[in-house]
Amino acid sequence: MPHVETINQTTFYKNMTNPKTPRIVLVAITKHGVAKALALAAKLPDAQLAVSEKFADSLPPIDNQIVVLKGALSANMGDLFNQYDQLVLFISLGAVVRLIAPHLKSKDEDAGVIVIDDAARYVIPVLSGHVGGANAFAEQIAALIDAQAVLTTASDVGKTIPVDILGRELGWQVEAPKINITRVSAHVVNEELIAFVQEVGAKNWWTRPTPLPANIHLFDCFEQVDLNRYRAVLWVTHQVISPELWQQLEERLVVYRPPLDA
Repeated sequence: MPHVETINQTTFYKNMTNPKTPRIVLVAITKHGVAKALALAAKLPDAQLAVSEKFADSLPPIDNQIVVLKGALSANMGDLFNQYDQLVLFISLGAVVRLIAPHLKSKDEDAGVIVIDDAARYVIPVLSGHVGGANAFAEQIAALIDAQAVLTTASDVGKTIPVDILGRELGWQVEAPKINITRVSAHVVNEELIAFVQEVGAKNWWTRPTPLPANIHLFDCFEQVDLNRYRAVLWVTHQVISPELWQQLEERLVVYRPPLDA
């Protein structure tokens, strides 16, 4: 759960890294879906397999824990949504949207939701692609089953910086008003000039195979940045940011906090 605090009347969002092993469930309610889910379960030994009652007795012996869904899937969805970090459903996309709709809370709380078609050709992250990790997990699954991950988040399609989770695998925490996350993300994907200031932390934060986009300009310290030229600032620092500076850079600043020993 992200930590929320108030600084100078502004709500700040801090995305904390989550070191625990994600709780994964593979959900199937059709004959073909169960077959594909079994094949994936063999490659994800920590995942649980959830199937409807009619298929439970015919399952072959597997190492994965099995959950039997009694009654309609809709009656079980609330528990699945609350008990797991990643839901992988071998069900049509439209049906999944309707099933999860009553249980949505916020992008900071919702489980990652991934849909795989009956033929296991496409792996589609539907919900919590960034903060919930569904995009990264969808790509992992696609590699395991020789399928195609279908990503629709703008930063992934445009192969640019994911503002809300940048540096998460390095232990960075993102700190900013929520409106800043939204506004700066839009500036990034719209290819406006962005100043990336890194004063501390590991340098291997850019993990995509493509070059860093040309609209992202790198700086070693904040004082080097001409604030009149850049639409937004991404600042990796241990410095304390004054309320006055947050106000000066209204909706334009996102701060990243690496571990103090980094």
